[in-house]
Amino acid sequence: MNTTNKSQLLIALAAIAVALVLPFVVPDYRIFQLTMVLIYSIALLGLNILTGYNGQISLGHGAFYAIGAYTAAIMMDKANAPYWSTLPVAGVICLVVGFLFGLPALRLSGHHLALATLALAVALPQLLKYKHLEHWTGGVQGINLLKPDAPFGLKLSQDQWLYLFTLAVVVLMFVLARNLIRSRVGRALVAIRDHPVAAEAMGVNNAMYKSLTFGVSALYTGVAGALSAIAVQFVAPDSFPLTISFFFLVGIVVGGVASIWGPIFGGFFIQFAPNMADYLSKDLTGAVYGVFLLLFAYVMPTGVVGFLRKLASKSA
Repeated sequence: MNTTNKSQLLIALAAIAVALVLPFVVPDYRIFQLTMVLIYSIALLGLNILTGYNGQISLGHGAFYAIGAYTAAIMMDKANAPYWSTLPVAGVICLVVGFLFGLPALRLSGHHLALATLALAVALPQLLKYKHLEHWTGGVQGINLLKPDAPFGLKLSQDQWLYLFTLAVVVLMFVLARNLIRSRVGRALVAIRDHPVAAEAMGVNNAMYKSLTFGVSALYTGVAGALSAIAVQFVAPDSFPLTISFFFLVGIVVGGVASIWGPIFGGFFIQFAPNMADYLSKDLTGAVYGVFLLLFAYVMPTGVVGFLRKLASKSA
């Protein structure tokens, strides 16, 4: 293990140690907000695999987020399934949906692909309100859920336990993503992004890799959606507006495109930037939020991770 890898491992372990302490020193409402940060980071990681590492632009990942959330809600409400069992099911369903959506999308690229994914995000909330699906989706009324208690008699509040459970899922998903990006498959994804013709000439099956990447990206976002349903304890079509997809795209840009750790910073931005804008000016919330975006674009054009790397290189 070289010096860089050792440093990254130490930073990651220190971050996990701090994250483990947080639910015991902050109030429940803050614990819920931090849980949402972790959930958003999983969704952003999935989108970053697709957009940052493979070069496919998606404006529709809010749809996969909704599919994952409804999968968890329906399983818990209709089948009394344990909350933890909904995560792999939501992931697999979104993997299949994402892969199937990626197949016809292979003919599209750039802004055309973005429009196709945007159509998915626009259509899904209306489908969830469809009267013949109301028995499962709850229609416009949605589905109410109960937050799980800590198992094994652990003396933890519901919010503390769900935060720790989500943190464990985050660590697992980030380790898997890191291994994927550093593998031969990850190198193929980057090659397709940078030089698709050359990658094809070297024997990379561009079509299959791009479709599978779409599926894996959707899997991550679906798992995040399932966790969000459990944390929020409610799902409804109006809970998944088009803006969620835009927030996800903003999150990967703010955190750092093509970065494993960028989604963490993006998750903080998605969760807290609107609250800060509202705190600074309730009458001009949107304008203040826009100023935040402009500041990040000018001050950190490569995202938070790129900015930190630049500072580290200067101090070295």
